[in-house]
Amino acid sequence: MTKGPHPSGELGSGEDFAHRGEDLAALLERLLAQAQGRTQKDLAEQAGISYPTLNAWVNRTRGTSRIDPEKLRAMVEVFRRWGVKTTPREFFASVGRAVPGPSGDEREAQLLRLYRQLPESRQRDLVKNAEAMLQLSRAI
Repeated sequence: MTKGPHPSGELGSGEDFAHRGEDLAALLERLLAQAQGRTQKDLAEQAGISYPTLNAWVNRTRGTSRIDPEKLRAMVEVFRRWGVKTTPREFFASVGRAVPGPSGDEREAQLLRLYRQLPESRQRDLVKNAEAMLQLSRAI
């Protein structure tokens, strides 16, 4: 089943658009169909993947279990720039792996979302705590 965004437009941490049992080839085919006017060559170039490698994944002539996690994340980012909704979880699931924790950008975005939900006095407290944690980490 496909899940959509929250009413706020944000994706929940447990939500994604993956279709059950979809391998990388099927996922790429589906997402490329949503990226009007975009091709495998465009995806390969913008994600920093050689076209023959990407094409082999799409044609299922090359294994996907050892794909560098950063290549999977790069493809997610390319599709997002193209306006296609997808998640890292969806890509990692398509190659049979768990997502290896949020990327730095995802952690920063999560922290900012949480910060903005706090009352102003708690925001100040959070900044003070973060500064104290930074000082401690420098002392170690």
